[in-house]
Amino acid sequence: MIKGVLFDMDGVLVDSEDYICKAAIEVFRENGVVVKTEDFQPFVGMGENRYLGGVAEKYSIKLDIINAKARTYQIYGEITRGQLKPLPGSIEFLNLCRKRGLKVALATSADRIKMEVSLKAIGLSEKSFNSTINGLEIERKKPFPDIYIKASENLGFKPSACLVIEDAISGVKAAKEAGCKCLAVTTSFGREALFEADWICDSLLKVPEEALNW
Repeated sequence: MIKGVLFDMDGVLVDSEDYICKAAIEVFRENGVVVKTEDFQPFVGMGENRYLGGVAEKYSIKLDIINAKARTYQIYGEITRGQLKPLPGSIEFLNLCRKRGLKVALATSADRIKMEVSLKAIGLSEKSFNSTINGLEIERKKPFPDIYIKASENLGFKPSACLVIEDAISGVKAAKEAGCKCLAVTTSFGREALFEADWICDSLLKVPEEALNW
């Protein structure tokens, strides 16, 4: 029986993927390298270390990942000011889960600073969840299952009693590897790419009823 719901953040709760990509492209430009939006697609959902590091590897350049990430978050904060919005149905679905007595957790591969900026922009905070985990608290990022195993444990449940809400291929893999059920939202990838999920919807306005009844 479902007892907990574990939310990814970027691409699930907040419409932020385009902004972090623009910030990352600018960081590479500042380092003298021209990269493209599609270069980042394989690394969506894996946290900024891999998001930036994977593209750096593709172009065979050395990137000071700590400084590059800090600069990326700085640019992200600047360009998202007043721009970030909750994705359709995300706040309503979060409230529905709580209304049904389910415990909710946030499990994001992003660092705490990005988590705080993004949540505040859409009117949420850490207190909106029973538990939160950010990328700084997990060594092995998605597609490894660690973050969802830890998130379920923090709620006091086994992963098999939890539903993960994801938008990325790596996140779906992490959820299933952890032993959770998974609902995928097609905000970042098409249905065919998210085939490992138990359920797929186009937005959290159209969640299959069975995803909350098992």
